[in-house]
Amino acid sequence: MLINALWVADSGSPSALNKSTAPSPIPMKNQHTNLHRVSRRTMLTRAMACTAAMGSAGLTFGSDYRPEWEKSIRAGLDFLARHQNTRGEWNTPPHNTALAALAGTALICSGSTTTQGPYAKQIERCTNYLISKSRPNGLIGEPLSDNRYTYGHGFSMLMLSQILGEEGFKDTREELIDVLNRAVSFCRFAQTDEGGWGYVSAKDGAQYDEGSTTITQVQGLRGCRNAGIAVSADVIERAKKYIYKCKNEDGGISYSSKQMGTSRPAITAAALAALYNAGDYDGEHVPEMLKYSKDKLHGLTDEASSFGHWHYTYLYYSQVVYRQGDKQWKPFRDSLYSRIVKEQNADGSWEAQIDPVYITACNLIMLQLDRGLLPIYQR
Repeated sequence: MLINALWVADSGSPSALNKSTAPSPIPMKNQHTNLHRVSRRTMLTRAMACTAAMGSAGLTFGSDYRPEWEKSIRAGLDFLARHQNTRGEWNTPPHNTALAALAGTALICSGSTTTQGPYAKQIERCTNYLISKSRPNGLIGEPLSDNRYTYGHGFSMLMLSQILGEEGFKDTREELIDVLNRAVSFCRFAQTDEGGWGYVSAKDGAQYDEGSTTITQVQGLRGCRNAGIAVSADVIERAKKYIYKCKNEDGGISYSSKQMGTSRPAITAAALAALYNAGDYDGEHVPEMLKYSKDKLHGLTDEASSFGHWHYTYLYYSQVVYRQGDKQWKPFRDSLYSRIVKEQNADGSWEAQIDPVYITACNLIMLQLDRGLLPIYQR
């Protein structure tokens, strides 16, 4: 059950960047956090022990992982590691914050942390970079140069919340807790009256909201809650009602509460993943949404994601199928992974819309779901 938080008196608007803030809400202990922490550390210990046998990456996989998948993951992770600059970003303007957070998430899916593992240096740099983008009002991002800064904010909450449970340095942990408390507070004030989020905060965006940014915030908030950061139950309940409001009779989700119309497979899959993160596995709307998603997406066709980017679509739909259990997941996984590996470039990257860093990060997160190292993606 999500817990109510004390909130900072902030407008949630980037125009308030220089405002002083009240003390952040005290993080509440999550009884599941230690279990996740042990799981990741146990896996990391095994990975480190296998380094010599498995090559430079030192990664561990399940017994049914195909060698070509393992090779692809290592090549992709190494690509991200090579292309990160010393500031901890990947030089992908104007969405540096969002893509850094996604790339960082792909790296920590491998089992590395800020202090241990083959990608520890890159993860530490990325963490410090995202912390440096935290504004006094709680926004993590660049509001003056990025006109879709809520993506970066949501992805950053997700990445940093997964880091928090593994961070061994007291000063860094305290800094992360402060950043995430203020980020959660910003989300509350950036939420629209309808319960969703737009490309910018509600105040700066005239209450405009849409599905993909809403899903990004919900998943980021769930990551924070898992890490022990206080999250308001009301914020999550309003977001769930927003998703349900956007549902059409065919079970699919429209792009926005302001633009109800054709159902979008990509948004529907992402909304399902967000609802699962919010603890809604058996709600009255979930079966219809799941059926719509399976009908449109399970065949891995290009047409199925025509209203959204293919990699974005399957980043979320893969999470949905993974949570259905191995009977459904493994046949789908085999087809998905084989397609992804075939499309990889010789340098370890993947290319499509947006940027190679974006596509590479999305593919690596999908390819590493089975490893179950991040609480946000676990069953």
